[in-house]
Amino acid sequence: MTPQEASLKAAEICALAPVVPVLVVHDVAHARPLAEALVAGGLPALEVTLRTPVALDVIREMAKVEGGVVGAGTLLTPADVTAAIAAGATFGVSPGATDLLLDACEAADLPLLAGTSTASDVMRLLERGYTVAKFFPAEANGGAPALKAIGAPLPQMKFCPTGGISLKNANEYLSLSNTMCVGGSWVAPTDLVNKGDWKAIEELAREAAALPR
Repeated sequence: MTPQEASLKAAEICALAPVVPVLVVHDVAHARPLAEALVAGGLPALEVTLRTPVALDVIREMAKVEGGVVGAGTLLTPADVTAAIAAGATFGVSPGATDLLLDACEAADLPLLAGTSTASDVMRLLERGYTVAKFFPAEANGGAPALKAIGAPLPQMKFCPTGGISLKNANEYLSLSNTMCVGGSWVAPTDLVNKGDWKAIEELAREAAALPR
């Protein structure tokens, strides 16, 4: 997969809904009902972060949910890419971008939202052929004003900003011409997941899916 092809696929995923849930799941038993609630609420693209020992098993379970598009977050190495694909991930997300990781994703035909935080990061990805990326950590790097400022000289790149985004500030990003969607964990708060309150999570997803962009 070329960077151009990867960017087209990433753009399709980002276009599915205004919010991509960023999920840190500690119990495999929560995987399917959580994914079902989010998809039912209108958020089909799901990022499962590789931050727990059961993350790959969670991806396997969520990949079985009809209508879901499951990706693996926190990809750091080629080994992560291989494991994520074997588990059923159909896209990847990383906090940054290295040649080793980009090479691995391209070789494995895995669309990647590579992390950026500076204009130099963006320019480097553009040189390689990517036109869709992640802006991370969004709030810590100046938030929506910073992303707007980056877009002035570099309008070719479109973003999925993640990090510190909630329902309260999501619109600040979604109103920007260079933002396709946002990533956020607020749609699946730990307390609701632990209680198994899937109906409440579905309602949070529905609220997020209705955000304008």
